[in-house]
Amino acid sequence: MNKPLIGAFFAALLLGAGVAPAVAAENVPTQEAAPAAKAVTFAGTVALSNCSGSVVRSPDSASTDPALVLSNGHCLETGFPGPGEVLVDRPSTRTFTLLNASGSGVGTLKASKIAYGTMTDTDLSLYELTSTYEQIESSYGIRALELETAHPVAGTAITVASGYWKRTYSCDIDGFVHQLKEGRWTWKDSVRYTPECQTIGGTSGSPVIDDATGKVVAVNNTGNEGGQECTDNNPCEVDENGEVTVREGINYAQQTYNMVPCIGVGNKIDLDREGCGLPKP
Repeated sequence: MNKPLIGAFFAALLLGAGVAPAVAAENVPTQEAAPAAKAVTFAGTVALSNCSGSVVRSPDSASTDPALVLSNGHCLETGFPGPGEVLVDRPSTRTFTLLNASGSGVGTLKASKIAYGTMTDTDLSLYELTSTYEQIESSYGIRALELETAHPVAGTAITVASGYWKRTYSCDIDGFVHQLKEGRWTWKDSVRYTPECQTIGGTSGSPVIDDATGKVVAVNNTGNEGGQECTDNNPCEVDENGEVTVREGINYAQQTYNMVPCIGVGNKIDLDREGCGLPKP
């Protein structure tokens, strides 16, 4: 995983990650023509104590709904959820530093609960805040990032925006991984970046933004740091036939489109809603 950090000291240990060329996944649709890119900023991203994140909304979220913050399951203050473990509606008082377009902190947001968190099949957390989208926009002039509702496409130009480091990484979606295995965890249909996105510890939980639409298509979560096979911080790819591939220096994210149908009225997480693709407790 792109390790959650206790302090900036650990960055020096991670900046030397190697680079290796990636090979596009077979039989994955690619874009015929790249749409004009939009400038991606830090507006709507947040810094956690150890990770990155973003204020997000579904297309159906109301301005009066309590806002949601998206990050990784391995960034939860409760520690790494075990395989098969799913957290729903757990009280939380965690705080987040909200950033503006230039990356400056403009305010502090507070959670009321962990609405959802897991490291099974995916690696994500959703916090419900004590503030509504309307209140955040009124106080800080910042709108939430919208979640894309469709599966992303290989070849899409993306930006990983880290609120923790106030740094962006630009590359393309190289392809998709049937199963990504790291230590005790397995994630499905993961996004693989082209080599330009050399994310580091602390970028965990960063939104992966489609440059053309400005929408969130995934959440950044891991990379193979040392070329090992399927160990902690060294995820491996497993295809439909069980063949294992290791790509040292390549980084990954977890898709978020299948999370959108799980967000119901009032921004409440409803794992029984039609189309919801998140694991249940």
